[in-house]
Amino acid sequence: MVEPRSGRAALKRLAPRILASLVLGLAALYIADFLVLRYRVATNRNPYGTVTVQPYYAVPRKDRKTEFMFDDPQDVACVHSLFPHFGDSPCWYLTRHAQRRIDM
Repeated sequence: MVEPRSGRAALKRLAPRILASLVLGLAALYIADFLVLRYRVATNRNPYGTVTVQPYYAVPRKDRKTEFMFDDPQDVACVHSLFPHFGDSPCWYLTRHAQRRIDM
């Protein structure tokens, strides 16, 4: 007669499979996103965009306060995809993070 497994033993057996499935799923999603972007580049279907980003400098002062100095807005190139590709950030990320803090 086979003894029933405890929940902890079953979890130890399933955990590597679940982790491997998650890693493979994320890798497949990244590759699919890259292939869609390459297709959009090859067919010239608006693969790139620009987002206006407001950079500002955070300069610490001697009295332990921070002084903020704002720079002129800059247009930053981005890609229309889920993940960053070709050294550019995704446009959805840049539109949500339109202010860029630069610590001095």
